[in-house]
Amino acid sequence: MEHLAFIELMGEWGDVLGVAVIVAGVLWGLVRFPRDLSRQDGSYAYKRVRNQITRTLLLGLEILVAADIIRTVAVSPTLMSVAVLAAIVAIRTFLSWSLILEMEGRWPWQAAAAEVSEPER
Repeated sequence: MEHLAFIELMGEWGDVLGVAVIVAGVLWGLVRFPRDLSRQDGSYAYKRVRNQITRTLLLGLEILVAADIIRTVAVSPTLMSVAVLAAIVAIRTFLSWSLILEMEGRWPWQAAAAEVSEPER
């Protein structure tokens, strides 16, 4: 197999893996939801399924970005393809930050509440 064809194949497999991670994680969260609902109150079950889906989306986005980087840098490193990659990465970074804000209630660069309340030694 030719070198560039192999790299293109790895980029495509990265896309497939990213989508598979998202689908599997969402399905897993939805399958767990009724069980959590029967064991705990509705707000706990909802928060748990929401966090599961959010974490899954974050992981899937990271894999998709990696696949785009592999494909763009190794296969067709033209100025136009790098510009498109930069736009895709910027959009996905914004989505990741938004998901972290939704899940944790803070921006990624802000310290977590436990870190802030800990006394310095």
